[in-house]
Amino acid sequence: MTTENTSIVQRALAGLIETGDVAALGQFLSDDFVHHRPGSTTSTKAEWLAAVHAALVPLAGMQVEIHQMLADGDHVVVYSRRWLPDAGPEIAVVDIWRIDGGLIAEGWEIIEPVAQVAANLVWWESAQR
Repeated sequence: MTTENTSIVQRALAGLIETGDVAALGQFLSDDFVHHRPGSTTSTKAEWLAAVHAALVPLAGMQVEIHQMLADGDHVVVYSRRWLPDAGPEIAVVDIWRIDGGLIAEGWEIIEPVAQVAANLVWWESAQR
């Protein structure tokens, strides 16, 4: 099952990354798909696909390098680094996808600007001042 789930996520991401085809990505999402971000932000399938579509122009040419893809049961975790052309800012991203019935039913995404990694390693120090 984990191999099948990994394949679902790989195909969904490859279609979006290689072609920018948001509709193709939508085919891999369940109708009741929910996307989560830190801060209690959630999106429905339609809301998230619209946000992905809106980001295509400003993120045109974005490079995506997948470093790790791990699967356990119905979850697939993807660690990637992404950057804009011409030495634009770089981000590290962790996506967690939950698969149900052969479709992506839920997703969580955490983004960290690589330039802030050192500060984030000691985030608690600012609270002690």
